[in-house]
Amino acid sequence: MNTMTLWHISIWEFAGLAAAALLVGFSKTAVSGANTVSLAIFAAVLPARASTGVLLPLLIVGDVLAVLTYRRHAHWPTLWRLFPAVAAGVVFGTLFLVWADDGMVRTSIGAILLLMAAVTMWRRRAAAQDEEPDSVSTRAGRVKARSYGVLGGFTTMVANAGGPVMSMYLLSAGFRKLGFLGTSAFFFLIVNVSKVPFSVGLGLIDWHSLLLDAALAIFVVPGAFLGKWAVHRINQILFERLVIAATVVGGVQLLLR
Repeated sequence: MNTMTLWHISIWEFAGLAAAALLVGFSKTAVSGANTVSLAIFAAVLPARASTGVLLPLLIVGDVLAVLTYRRHAHWPTLWRLFPAVAAGVVFGTLFLVWADDGMVRTSIGAILLLMAAVTMWRRRAAAQDEEPDSVSTRAGRVKARSYGVLGGFTTMVANAGGPVMSMYLLSAGFRKLGFLGTSAFFFLIVNVSKVPFSVGLGLIDWHSLLLDAALAIFVVPGAFLGKWAVHRINQILFERLVIAATVVGGVQLLLR
């Protein structure tokens, strides 16, 4: 029995998942947060709860590739300030998943996607207005880090959608492109690996999901190399607009499904 038969998916649905896996790799080495599009595709093809368990190992593969690419550019003081708040958010997200059914998870993912689209648009507007972002060493900066950390932990646990939250935080903290990519690479590798025991305990990751991951992981690698090639060439403004539009469409589709 092959993977597609186990999951009752068609060749076109598998092609959509493969494209989403490729985008995971691309987002990890080029535009952090762009994998919200992948999230929408996975949740549309697979049951909403199961989709988070299938997507997580693919994100970890992308995280490893991103760390190997940008490991010299991580800013560890920022990471240490974020982790306690993120851990609290992951716990809250786990408790939510304990009692939420598939329909509630699907609706939550759709709502989170729309929230992330709004957050991304607000981030771009704020980035254009703020000349001197809050430092993480100030009181305001610490409050901001805790707030974004909790929200990022919750959204990444429930929907693997913490990318836009952390993208907004790192940009508002004044990170340049390489520092942004290096810091987010280590952040998501550590956070996503820490989520694995919770996902296994919730039954979201098992041999069934890992079999599908094995078939899709190969598509993450070329996406990561494509992102590494494109990061210095991509038209960032146009790409973010496309990501926002696709995220809105995906979120609305999940809410109406």
